[in-house]
Amino acid sequence: MTVALMWEARAVHDKGPELLEWARARLAELASAPVRQEIFRAPQDRVLVITWWEASYEAELPEIPEPDAELITRAVHRWRFEAAGD
Repeated sequence: MTVALMWEARAVHDKGPELLEWARARLAELASAPVRQEIFRAPQDRVLVITWWEASYEAELPEIPEPDAELITRAVHRWRFEAAGD
């Protein structure tokens, strides 16, 4: 089964590039590598990371942590999805 983990954060004004680099560094430090990964950015200094894993929905998977409070405007949003099939 394929599981996708989504991690989304909003940086403090004008710290979007710093949050993006922070997320890239944390992604590289995960205990194991996902099958696939993508990083996106959006207006309002938002950063989105999606990782894909071959695992059960309930599996314990490495996740990107919360950034320091000085870098973000609110708590990180996280979602977990499973592939719906063909």
